[in-house]
Amino acid sequence: MLIWERPEPPARSTPSPLDRERIVRAAMRLADADGLEAVSLRKVAAALDAGPMRLYRYVDTKEELLDLMVDAVYGEIRVPEPTAGDWRARVRSLARGTRDAALRHEWFADLLGGRPHLGPAAIGHLEATAAALRSAPGLGDDASALMRSMETVNAYVLGVIRHEIADRRAERASRLTEQQWQAAAGPYLNRVLASGAYPTLAHIVANAAQRDPAAAFDTGLDMLLEGIAAASRSGPGTTTQN
Repeated sequence: MLIWERPEPPARSTPSPLDRERIVRAAMRLADADGLEAVSLRKVAAALDAGPMRLYRYVDTKEELLDLMVDAVYGEIRVPEPTAGDWRARVRSLARGTRDAALRHEWFADLLGGRPHLGPAAIGHLEATAAALRSAPGLGDDASALMRSMETVNAYVLGVIRHEIADRRAERASRLTEQQWQAAAGPYLNRVLASGAYPTLAHIVANAAQRDPAAAFDTGLDMLLEGIAAASRSGPGTTTQN
């Protein structure tokens, strides 16, 4: 039986009371401070001043604990009301909330992807995203198109989040800020681009406006949603010929 269907054990009167929420919050604090490698049932038990065997009354494995942690983060993401703004506004709200949550809990992105998460908050987030996209004109009840749109949005959000977090981790590991790294790498890059071998990249570097990560995230998401809208307007099974 999955943990989502397994009732929580009754509370006991002890000097160090336990429940799943306390266990999950303690594990999240460890992960926020030192990454997922810092999370184990033994370390969580020590943080709660409890014996490790007591935790097994609440979670059977570390994998279950990680599932609970992921769902707790999903629970931090505000789900917009179904009537709050148009479909794009609701998708943007969910995507931005996911990004914000991942930047607060960097380990969250490491646990996304692969098999879907089945906790109540995760399923609620998925339902809200699906419902918002279903409201796109022309998408409606085309389940296959809706699934492709959800996969595309999720791939974009996860890809950007992982890229941002990788940049953060690289900066911490190298102890160089983004500006310091650019100053160190700049002369080499300028020589490479001046060779004329990479004209398109040279054009982008010379002329593209620099945006902060949040603005870049929003711009890319808007481009993606415009593509979904255009595809949905063209109707099911329609392809665009060049």
